Amino acid sequence: MQLSTFQDGLAAALMPQGAHPADTAPWLSALRSQPGFAVYRNTVHKACINALQANYPTVCALVGEEWFRAAAGLFVQARPPTDGRLMAYGEGFAHFLQGFEAAAGLPYLPAVARLDRCWTESHLAADAPLLDAAWLARQSPEALSGLRLAPHPAARWAWSEEHPASTLWQRQREGTPLDAELQWQGDGALLTRPEGGVQWMPLARAGIAFLDACAAALPLEPAAAHAQQAEPGADLGALMAQLLQAGALCAPPHLDEDNP
Repeated sequence: MQLSTFQDGLAAALMPQGAHPADTAPWLSALRSQPGFAVYRNTVHKACINALQANYPTVCALVGEEWFRAAAGLFVQARPPTDGRLMAYGEGFAHFLQGFEAAAGLPYLPAVARLDRCWTESHLAADAPLLDAAWLARQSPEALSGLRLAPHPAARWAWSEEHPASTLWQRQREGTPLDAELQWQGDGALLTRPEGGVQWMPLARAGIAFLDACAAALPLEPAAAHAQQAEPGADLGALMAQLLQAGALCAPPHLDEDNP
């Protein structure tokens, strides 16, 4: 038997509803018949739920631990881990909550879950040099119009059209009362990691649109137009200053030697 066959069969069997071609192999059937195997499988299942709870702390705080762990157990059955780093586990949980009947009365919950996921992804993202504001200011108008600014690998942004998900998420994370002057309207958030720790701040619709355009590799001029279209009258200068200060943009990989 190849080692990979053994590893794949064992990994699938440890999941609550694991299915793998090796599941019917005599060696695996004999292993699963052992009384201790169920204990081992339950331990793995519990570890996955614990990881999901750690990776979605805001969702858990909003719904309560009992509700969350029941939902997490169903998610683990449907989407077992594929990465040995359990800190990265949970991609797709927001989408799962959208179709989860028990969450139908909490329509903002998937958007809050997306922000929890943004925090994890920002925390785990690769390092990269930040775009320098002084360098950007030295560029000519012609160079700026065609410049393609890439979001920093650790930058994450999200917009909730109907619910103040960003405000709910931020207040829960910071321990602020959830009902303190809360306006029930859509909002957005930006998460970055400029100095080694994840930071977050509100981000207007124009900022979301601008970063979407940058992520699509649009040059600066059409990206700015995209932001203005999303939020007419937006102050693009103030927006750029906010993104630079937050560390949301990445330095170009190759600077122009004639225009350093």
